[in-house]
Amino acid sequence: SDLQEEGRSAINSPMSAASVDVHPEDTQLEENEERTMIDPTSREDPKFKELVKVLLDWINDVLVEERIIVKQLEEDLYDGQVLQKLLEKLADRKLDVAEVTQSEIGQRQKLQTVLEAVHDLLRPHGWALRWNVDSIHGKNLVAIIHLLVSLAMHFQAPIRLPEHVSVQVVVVRKREGLLHSSHVSEELTTTTEMMMGRFERDAFDTLFDHAPDKLTVVKKSLITFVNKHLNKLNLEVTELETQFADGVYLVLLMGLLEDYFVPLHNFYLTPESFDQKVHNVAFAFELMLDGGLKKPKARPEDVVNLDLKSTLRVLYNLFTKYKNVE
Repeated sequence: SDLQEEGRSAINSPMSAASVDVHPEDTQLEENEERTMIDPTSREDPKFKELVKVLLDWINDVLVEERIIVKQLEEDLYDGQVLQKLLEKLADRKLDVAEVTQSEIGQRQKLQTVLEAVHDLLRPHGWALRWNVDSIHGKNLVAIIHLLVSLAMHFQAPIRLPEHVSVQVVVVRKREGLLHSSHVSEELTTTTEMMMGRFERDAFDTLFDHAPDKLTVVKKSLITFVNKHLNKLNLEVTELETQFADGVYLVLLMGLLEDYFVPLHNFYLTPESFDQKVHNVAFAFELMLDGGLKKPKARPEDVVNLDLKSTLRVLYNLFTKYKNVE
């Protein structure tokens, strides 16, 4: 509570010394020690809250068989126990660490082993490692989120992280018994393509970033194109974002464009689970490859997760090849 109070006073007087009444003996900060915390206003940002929720849901989904429920990232992940289980599940390997450690030294040793295993996985792929044992064990939420985002991207988690999430971080340092603070902006996510290492931008990146007004025109053209064919089956599309997410219309569309009947046992006509929808979209992608199209830039999971940019890319590929098909 002392540290929170100091942080609050530091936030209220940015770039200046905190109250002179704060003496070294009243605080948990050592001389020249530095602490960082997320600005309270950033914590309330809807995109930040969404990012935390998506990560929490993902961890709980991965660890459902372990009967582990994570409720707070910084409180539940700092000691390495949950991180160990998460990495073992994702990487399908067992880590040589003690199962339960109560002492701080034991926790740090365990965390060190887990993070070394993470680094061995990520470092060869050029990931920036923006965390360490001290920051994770110190419950630094920014560091914990950086770690989780990197793991989610590396293991191609079937989730959709909100893009361009940044937070204001308050850096509090004690000098000569006084607290000094500064604010820095910390970027937690960029675009899905950049985080996945797919750096080549295309027309849709430009469209979303610089010409959202033209997006409507593109969507209308694509809706006209898909309906021209789906109408033959008495099907109608009005929402590109949602109606292709289960893969059914994509599969049927490929059959219509290539002029063949797709056997119903090859896909789920009324998919109920996430996995069934991913199966459908992945199957549609296979049909596209068979038809001579390039492998779609999007992942099936992106389409199922209602990522509009990914869905548009897939449909535009079909449009460019089949626009003259009657």
